[in-house]
Amino acid sequence: MHEISPLDGRYAGVVGHLGEYFSEHALMQARCEVEVSYLLALDETALLPRLSKDERARVKCAIGQLSDEEFARIKTIEKTTQHDVKACELFLREKLGLAHPNLIHFGLTSEDVTNLAYGRLFSRYRDREQIPQLRRLIDLLATYAERWADAPFPARTHGQPASPTTFGKELAVFIARLVRQGRALERFRFRGKFAGATGTHAALATAFPQNDWIAFSERFVQSLGLDPIPCTTQIDDGDGLAEYFGMVSRINGVLFDLDLDMWEYISHGDVVQAAVPGEVGSSTMPHKVNPIHFENSEGNLTVSTALLHTLSDKLTHSRMQRDLSDSSVKRTIGVALAHAYLAAEQTLKGLGRVSLDERAARERVDATPETLTEAYQTILRAVGLEDPYEKLREATRGRALQLGDLHAWLKSLDVPQETKRRLLELRPTDYVGLSADLCRRVVADARSWLAT
Repeated sequence: MHEISPLDGRYAGVVGHLGEYFSEHALMQARCEVEVSYLLALDETALLPRLSKDERARVKCAIGQLSDEEFARIKTIEKTTQHDVKACELFLREKLGLAHPNLIHFGLTSEDVTNLAYGRLFSRYRDREQIPQLRRLIDLLATYAERWADAPFPARTHGQPASPTTFGKELAVFIARLVRQGRALERFRFRGKFAGATGTHAALATAFPQNDWIAFSERFVQSLGLDPIPCTTQIDDGDGLAEYFGMVSRINGVLFDLDLDMWEYISHGDVVQAAVPGEVGSSTMPHKVNPIHFENSEGNLTVSTALLHTLSDKLTHSRMQRDLSDSSVKRTIGVALAHAYLAAEQTLKGLGRVSLDERAARERVDATPETLTEAYQTILRAVGLEDPYEKLREATRGRALQLGDLHAWLKSLDVPQETKRRLLELRPTDYVGLSADLCRRVVADARSWLAT
């Protein structure tokens, strides 16, 4: 294996199929698809010599079809033209054999074709790969959240013991964040520019001034499943892509947080991993079962997000009408998205082998009675004790504390016996608030979205 990129080498088994959306072959096929779709739309205007019945049939058959041999032919033509879209046009002239070949690419600029091709590819990737993967992830998290909705779980703020929670509620936090982004991702519409060499429709408007080319452009872009950009330079302004990259970056951020927390939970022994037969965790330490999938995900998310931020910045800037730098940068979009896809697959794999050690988690919660000080000072405030927070702070802060110490302090107070009884019966594992209710609400909302 001599591939430069790990996406094409080490991880080809996971992301290799994404070449359907991000490869040079995929881009050229999408360009041909835009060209022939435009040819059919132009024919409907009856402004130019009409396609024959046989020609229309050949053109329709060409949509979405580009064999490896045909792609190789385009690349051969490109060696002479040194222009990819022109090579695409010349190839279609050969392939379609029209009586009037000038109809192909009539009045277009190359960026009209390329930006629409990208829009088609990214729409398909989002619908066929990205959202289904996100749904799989949310479904698995929801299953775990349902299972452990009531399971007491240690919480930490600043790395220190804090008011307990349940494991289901902690997972629900990630579910809620991912569902929000998933809904936004589903609603998002990719945009398309179709207005000629400097965004003025000049070529078409000069050739046939009586035709409404703005309306034609809008209908054509919409026919490709994209939203028209009303006013542009030669190129797509990049704002729509930046919005999409922002969504992907936010999903990456949620997964990054999930990876970090799962790593910590495993490190503390609250969550355990299943040992896979034959797997090795260290070349020298046979006992190790490492959280490698969460670590792998974290690394790929870092690469993806860095690229997405760079793309968002670069593609929203251009010298005057355009320069060629955006073209080369756009070719890395698939790399950024593939690293995000790979990361999510690794997170799924990591989640697939973990479980909650309920006894260990419960014991860890019970071992931190100091977390009850929040409950104590709140209830004591309610019965009118003067500044219970300060009294508890002086008695407990920075000290090793046993439940008996807390009880002894409580008994010394002049407060109603019913209040004392209530607090003396309270255990850390009871002090999880409305965690289970919150968890079930989030899961129900997630299930509702997954059912659509």
